[in-house]
Amino acid sequence: MGAAENYKLDSFEIFRNVINNELTTTAQTRHAINPSTGEPLPDVPLSTPEDVDRAVAAAQAAFPAWSGLSQDERADYLSKFADAVDANKEELITLLGREAGKPPQLATMEILGCVAQIRGTSKFRLTEEKVEETDERVVTVRHVPIGVGVGIIPWNFPALLGIIKLSAALLTGNTFIWKPSPYTPNTALKIGELAAKVFPKGVVNVLSGDESLGPLFTAHPGVAKISFTGSVATGKKVMQACAGTLKRFTLELGGNDPAIIYPDVDVAKVAPMIAQLALIHTGQVCMAAKRIYVHEDIYDTFVAAVANFIKSSIKMGMSNDPEAAIGPIQNSMQFGKLQGLYSQIDKQGWKAIPVAGSSFGNNNAGGYFLAPTLIDNPPEDSQIVVEEQFGPIVPMLKWSDEDDVVRRANATQMGLGASVWGGDQARAERTARRLEAGSVWVNHFVSVGPLAPYSGHKQSGIGAESGMEGLRGWCNIQTVWTAKSSSVNGK
Repeated sequence: MGAAENYKLDSFEIFRNVINNELTTTAQTRHAINPSTGEPLPDVPLSTPEDVDRAVAAAQAAFPAWSGLSQDERADYLSKFADAVDANKEELITLLGREAGKPPQLATMEILGCVAQIRGTSKFRLTEEKVEETDERVVTVRHVPIGVGVGIIPWNFPALLGIIKLSAALLTGNTFIWKPSPYTPNTALKIGELAAKVFPKGVVNVLSGDESLGPLFTAHPGVAKISFTGSVATGKKVMQACAGTLKRFTLELGGNDPAIIYPDVDVAKVAPMIAQLALIHTGQVCMAAKRIYVHEDIYDTFVAAVANFIKSSIKMGMSNDPEAAIGPIQNSMQFGKLQGLYSQIDKQGWKAIPVAGSSFGNNNAGGYFLAPTLIDNPPEDSQIVVEEQFGPIVPMLKWSDEDDVVRRANATQMGLGASVWGGDQARAERTARRLEAGSVWVNHFVSVGPLAPYSGHKQSGIGAESGMEGLRGWCNIQTVWTAKSSSVNGK
């Protein structure tokens, strides 16, 4: 039997917590909903405060030995973990598609992204830095692990965003507890089972539960670090809760990301990329284009090209449809919010450009499906522009003056991502450097990876994920002052 076979899971229908490498159930259970059909998914544990205490205790007990390993040794474990995820990728893709509402191509991208993230992170090494050396002393700065970390993961990328946090936490010597969203717990629990096959007891724990579970972790005195991805409103609550014990925290929050289109772009090439950038995962991506500013000289042509591409090439479908590019809204809460936003079209007098293809509505009964829609040049102070939509309804906006469009793009409390598109590369780069966002893409489709950090400016977050900056966020700084000749030696 090869290494890959050793990591294969027997079942993807039974879901249990992972605490101290033991698969445990709870007296009460709950279930999420398949957003493509509205049908219930398999039951998952409903964790209690006692389960939280056991998981924290297990992670605390595992911390001394795990943090005592070298980075190379911890990286070897991560490499085996990547092998384990890869060995189960087909089953994980199917499972993720069902619970997240992602058609196969999107679910595949996320699971393969998990494998790449683990492998990429495992190649990093934090090194000690000698900041001063004199005849009398040496001063060295080290990065040391914090302790027990908890990742609170959202529903839009329930596997990848958890893996990003887990990989960085483990490589730097922390132990980790994964708290998935109540809307998407299943894939995380199976990834936890794989972790139990690879890591020592207590290093990785995964607990599912309802909305009460997150606050149990943010208040727990045994937790040293919280890494949260989610809404600004909840991020503020996490920050307040962490203050009680002065926990370290990283917050990756919402965005209202602008895309600026210059008049010298190749419309035939750029319009399809903007369409995909706006509607990736049905717009449920924090770094998707949420406000599309198109120069007035090409506005009508560009908007028509975007609309035509969506109609002809972006198929909406079920999670088992291999031809679908986008799927349903992931959950009833977000579906209801978006229905409220769609209802404003007539109330506010917005001009809607329907772009749903002919396949929309086919076999979608029971699911949380909404027709992709462009809004034609709404007022700058309208809800569709001011607030992040997080769905397939996107404002198209005109501009004529560079300084003015930069001002408008920056006129938000958000600052997560932005993109600039133009034939004059130098001008596009100049504009990009004026935007108040943690990540800016120039003539480039939005992407992230293990090598580069991503972070939020303003109310889009605190701290960074991925890259060396992401690793440092899982560490305390320790400065060591060492005398070259000991004055305390009596000899």
